[in-house]
Amino acid sequence: MLQDSLPGPELFVVALTVSDAIRPKITVILDSEQGFGIDECARVSRRLARHIDETYGEEASYTLEVTSPGADQPFTDLRQYTRHVGRTLSLTLQDDTEKTGLLEATEAAGIQLAEEVKEKNKKKVLPTAFIAFTDIKEARVVVSFK
Repeated sequence: MLQDSLPGPELFVVALTVSDAIRPKITVILDSEQGFGIDECARVSRRLARHIDETYGEEASYTLEVTSPGADQPFTDLRQYTRHVGRTLSLTLQDDTEKTGLLEATEAAGIQLAEEVKEKNKKKVLPTAFIAFTDIKEARVVVSFK
């Protein structure tokens, strides 16, 4: 049902939650490899609301929120990496080590990351290294206000 409400194949669902309340809140978090705006969120929201009303009746009581992931939210879908090529990521690996660096490219099995390390109060960029998706526990964009 939800995939049918998405305008075009470029949008995908990264999270869907329904609160356990008298008036449930349905939250749909969408993303795209190219990014998208509020107009797409509004279109999806209207389509979903129409479908819910047709399925459960217009008297169904709920709140619907369609949004994109916040800048500080961890990636939940491998397709999210593509949109962030050229940005700095913070990674936590499966062995709990942490890496920060510039996402230079994505591949079918992982990413190319130019890791930044601190040496004597200076940042040093290591040569680009491949990191497999299976080795990544969590990835987030580093938000910078420079």
